[in-house]
Amino acid sequence: QVQLVESGGGLGQPGGSLRLSCAASGRISSINWMGWYRQAPGKLRELVAGMPSAGRTNYADSVKGRFALSRDIAKNTVYLEMNSLKSEDTAVYYCKIIAGLSAYWGQGTQVTVSS
Repeated sequence: QVQLVESGGGLGQPGGSLRLSCAASGRISSINWMGWYRQAPGKLRELVAGMPSAGRTNYADSVKGRFALSRDIAKNTVYLEMNSLKSEDTAVYYCKIIAGLSAYWGQGTQVTVSS
């Protein structure tokens, strides 16, 4: 069984930074994709950033230039560095990986941007 454990959410200041981490454990076959989604109240879940095993990282237009996705392959961990935070970044952030033919989700971590 595969588990994703997220950490790093919480309260951020407008213009500030937060860093999210997502560590995958368990019987994981080859990871094809790692990334983050978010869901704000009353809105659909949306892709924030995603990184295929080979290829370029994709970012939502709303976070380009502010957020950066990275990963540590040896640790099966993906990170989301969030800078220049805005109130509209407030949401529950979900980590997702695709390994083999299966997709796995984290439990979600709340990010609130407020002064």
